[in-house]
Amino acid sequence: MKDPRIDRLADIIVNYSLKLKSGEKVLIEAFDGPEMLTLSVLRKAAEKGAIPLVSWRNNRILRDLYRHATEESMKLIGAIEKYRMKRMDAYVGIRSSENITEFSDVPDKKMKLYQKYWLKPVHLELRVAKTRWVVMRYPLPSMAQQAGMSTEAFEDFYFDVCTVDYEKMSRAMEPLKKRMETTDKVHIVGPGTDLHFSKKDIPVLKGDGTANLPDGEIFTAPVKDSVNGIISYNTPSLYHGFVFENIRLEFKKGAILKAEANNTEKINALLNSDKGARYIGEFALGVNPKITRPMKDTLFDEKIAGSFHFTPGAAYDETDNGNRSEIHWDLVCIQTTEYGGGEIYFDGELIRKNGLFVPEDLQGLNPENLAAE
Repeated sequence: MKDPRIDRLADIIVNYSLKLKSGEKVLIEAFDGPEMLTLSVLRKAAEKGAIPLVSWRNNRILRDLYRHATEESMKLIGAIEKYRMKRMDAYVGIRSSENITEFSDVPDKKMKLYQKYWLKPVHLELRVAKTRWVVMRYPLPSMAQQAGMSTEAFEDFYFDVCTVDYEKMSRAMEPLKKRMETTDKVHIVGPGTDLHFSKKDIPVLKGDGTANLPDGEIFTAPVKDSVNGIISYNTPSLYHGFVFENIRLEFKKGAILKAEANNTEKINALLNSDKGARYIGEFALGVNPKITRPMKDTLFDEKIAGSFHFTPGAAYDETDNGNRSEIHWDLVCIQTTEYGGGEIYFDGELIRKNGLFVPEDLQGLNPENLAAE
């Protein structure tokens, strides 16, 4: 029997996140077999009169494709994928994995070919900028194991966080969006963190269920050369098959001068991908009240209530600070009391303390208010 929550999630994807219309072309890209959700999204898109296309991908096969990649092969794949993406009005990415570390033994030079010729031109530059898109994970037992939960408990958690009241969240985000739009100086402090930067005149967008599921963030970018200080991230990050921990970055005039982690050599190799990888492309605050702890999945972890993420690599076109890179790496720091606390100031005003918003007009975003029925 199909879980009825699958159809509810598909309805959010088609009717709220993408707002699909008759005649629009939508690419549904599914990884490692989320069959029932893919079918439900396909059927609901067709019911709207849209034109669904499906790419059915397997991560074990992708691993070998990456491992045997040449510059010629990746250029060809990228060109074909780009041609198709140009014809799309919308995109759904349903990303699950039977093994979260499937790509851990793909050599860095091979992953760099994927980043340069496939990920960057097709997704970071074209899909993100030119289509209405929504990306999500799908709950396989491997994700439950990654989160340290039973399969059933994780499925309940997954559907809870993906189907929150995004319209209510969007309304509650408006006062913070307006404050961020007029902010110049941002100061973030916490254990091992003392960071200053400007975000003057950089646009601000709401992540309110129209791009990612789960969602729950407000994002912008720092002025590229304005970042100074130190940041210590307290959330593990699974990136290209490796779990990075205890990441510490030092900045001067926007650039990452020093990077340390549980594998300092590996993190510096990533940050040396290109010049833009050592600059920041995104600053965002997480507000999803149903997500309270990390699970080594960026799509969930970056939405943790009381967190922020500070992202080496490419800026989004909509919140552009001019930084370009092959990578976009959302690194998360949680500032709730359980994770050591911390404070965020906008132009000298205390905005959030220990993960909770302080000004009265922002308190609707605190978990007890946002999660209330």
